[in-house]
Amino acid sequence: MELQHKTLPPYVPKKGEQYMNPRQRAHFRKMLEMLKEELLEDIDRTVQTMQEDATVFADPNDRASQESDIATELRNRDRERKLIRKIDETIARIDNGDYGYCDKCGVEIGLKRIEVRPTATLCIDCKTLDELRERQLAR
Repeated sequence: MELQHKTLPPYVPKKGEQYMNPRQRAHFRKMLEMLKEELLEDIDRTVQTMQEDATVFADPNDRASQESDIATELRNRDRERKLIRKIDETIARIDNGDYGYCDKCGVEIGLKRIEVRPTATLCIDCKTLDELRERQLAR
């Protein structure tokens, strides 16, 4: 899932600007808060739709189709709920001053990577190594 917010323009650093300065942290906090708000609105909309569309179908095929649609929506909402929790954790990292630095090696994650995935906790090198390990273990 791409997390980059569609209405917030990307952060453009000024020449010589320090990494994760207050302006950058404020930009990413705003991005995260906007994403969280959108997710919460989607969840509310889904709950309303499910309550409004709660129909008991006599035809087993129609009922099965409805149940399948509901199950898919619930899985999506569960993913969004987990993402909201991750967004909250990321905002806490901004408050703690840990935001923008890799959890494993401590290097800067990079503005471009964070712009696309503001909840990233690993630099691209550590994330690549993790994915390689996962693929090797899956075999």
